[in-house]
Amino acid sequence: MEEVCLNSEPVFDEGDDYEVEGDSSAVGCDDETGENCSKKERPEPTVGLEFDSFDEAYDFYNVYAKEQGFGIRVSNSWFRSKRKERYRAKLSCSSAGFKKKSEANNPRPETRTGCPAMVVIRLVDSKRWRIVDVELEHNHPVNPQIKRFYKSHKRMILAAKKAQPPPEPVTEVHTIRLHRRALMNTGCNVYLNVDERGHVDHVDHFKHLELKEGDALAVYNYFCRMKLTNPNFFYLMDLDDEGRLRNVFWADARSRVAYGFFCDTVTIDTTCLANRYEIPLISFVGVNHHGQSVLLGCGFLGHESMEYFVWIFRAWIKCMQGHLPQVIITDQNKPLQSAVSEVFPNARHCYNVCCITQRVPERLGGLQGYEAIKRQLNKAVYNSLKIAEFETSWADMIKCHGLGDNKWLQTLYKERQAWVPVYLKDIFFVGMIPIQEDESLNAFFDGYVHKHTSFKEFVDKYDLALHRKHMKEAMADLESTNSSYELKTRCNFEVQLSKVYTKEIFRKFQSEVEGMYSCFNTKQLRVNGQIATYIVKERVEVAGSEKEVRHFEVLYDTSQADIRCICCLFNYKGYLCRHALNVLNYNGVEEVPSRYILPRWGKDYKRRGLLDHNSGDVDVDNPIYWHNLLYRYAIPVVEVGAESSDHYKIALQELEELLNKFNLAEDNLV
Repeated sequence: MEEVCLNSEPVFDEGDDYEVEGDSSAVGCDDETGENCSKKERPEPTVGLEFDSFDEAYDFYNVYAKEQGFGIRVSNSWFRSKRKERYRAKLSCSSAGFKKKSEANNPRPETRTGCPAMVVIRLVDSKRWRIVDVELEHNHPVNPQIKRFYKSHKRMILAAKKAQPPPEPVTEVHTIRLHRRALMNTGCNVYLNVDERGHVDHVDHFKHLELKEGDALAVYNYFCRMKLTNPNFFYLMDLDDEGRLRNVFWADARSRVAYGFFCDTVTIDTTCLANRYEIPLISFVGVNHHGQSVLLGCGFLGHESMEYFVWIFRAWIKCMQGHLPQVIITDQNKPLQSAVSEVFPNARHCYNVCCITQRVPERLGGLQGYEAIKRQLNKAVYNSLKIAEFETSWADMIKCHGLGDNKWLQTLYKERQAWVPVYLKDIFFVGMIPIQEDESLNAFFDGYVHKHTSFKEFVDKYDLALHRKHMKEAMADLESTNSSYELKTRCNFEVQLSKVYTKEIFRKFQSEVEGMYSCFNTKQLRVNGQIATYIVKERVEVAGSEKEVRHFEVLYDTSQADIRCICCLFNYKGYLCRHALNVLNYNGVEEVPSRYILPRWGKDYKRRGLLDHNSGDVDVDNPIYWHNLLYRYAIPVVEVGAESSDHYKIALQELEELLNKFNLAEDNLV
């Protein structure tokens, strides 16, 4: 028997924002006055000095001011209008400017002198803050002997005091007893990283989850409750040598079943890590037969390093019985990239273009001509049909705006084959990357998680989020099965796929059928054996009401009924584009070839889309395998049974009879 302690050491974050008068965070001084801070080779504020954060830049100038004998304050700040994120600030001497005239009977005497001393800092590449303007001269005497009377210095001292841990930190300790051998032998889904000698496995870093009061108990109680009500619930914990929780992974029964259907392309969502949320949540998300996002597992990551990512990926694959995704989409993150390469060496790994384009205002917003840069960047990314077009558009943007030294753009260009759509045409994405500028993809827990959501709060909201997602899928199943679709054209392609696709996927395909009428002048360009090359012209909207004619090249193999368009919508979205449909229509083909009708978009996909369970990699004698297979067969029974009163009565009767048979079989054994 092993004991697993979830230790929670309260961590207090004093906040990120500064008031106009100038807050400060700890700077690591040894005593109250900060006299023991190192002064060796401390540089003066100079243009070009860079810092990792706004706080660090503020602290640098505040320490310098303290040594010189003046106080500072944030006299001006510039923020992004929508995201309210600071990208530029002016730190001034506390004597800068003049106070407003007071109408009081006994106004306080004026203490400011309009001092010009200041530094201006600006957010530049890689989220670093750079000094872009400096004035060191004051128009009043500065005296190091009175430095303790300045507000910015007092706050610095208070922050340093708060940052020092108490001599005997109070920790919340909750002990979880896990009978490992018994659980493993009975096929239970609770595991610890324990080696053959019984030692808890660990990685190089000694980071752990920063659990606050009540978090550990909430997480533990949730897992216990789920195991009692749902035997196929899976969770795995990673502990350090002191019993502190480093990483957690879990997946409920629906996520495990959904993975069997929708594991072809998976997004590993690390939005909470990238945005420094209180909970280091990592989500594994796929797309179901309605084009809706579906959860395939969750985890909390104790440290953003390759080793920790590797642990949580392996926990995920253990949960899914070794089945690997074909395509993995992640944020642009080096430790994450390395972990994916190690755990999924045969998968195609791509960056989420949404994550990259969302950073454009932050990275380039302070540049002159920003709007023009953004337009050219989006044009290069979303409008390029050929690699040569992208290369030309990108080079023009760099040259036109003098961006050759921009490190962020240099990195993007170097890794362009991992995120620019024109380089990813051979990958099947099932709609999980945007291919148009106005497309956007929401995170699975969007609306349920914010920057300060606690572990305890997330556990409470987790079930609600999943319940609403499941209800949305159930309603879509019901509509797709029972509703007749409204046809908008006389095209036989529309009639054909209305009998096959789910409602939402049909709606998207229907848009392509309607779009056939914006195409014109389908012309055969050349023939090479059985392969004919066509040019389809289309009027597309480019800006506002403006339209331009674009040429789409389509290859059609008459012997194999194989058709490919240069826009590659089929690979991106999973259904044929208007250009390919035009060429089929041009050749007298009245139905979409079966190879271009993906079963995963079918109304009955979950009823018949079972995996190949005869795979040699699956232990068919494992109780977990039995549970998963039976669960997957049972779900369609429940879904169809809930479609009508007659179906409900039949399903209930049959299930009751089945349970009676189980009881009779047990009685015979006794």
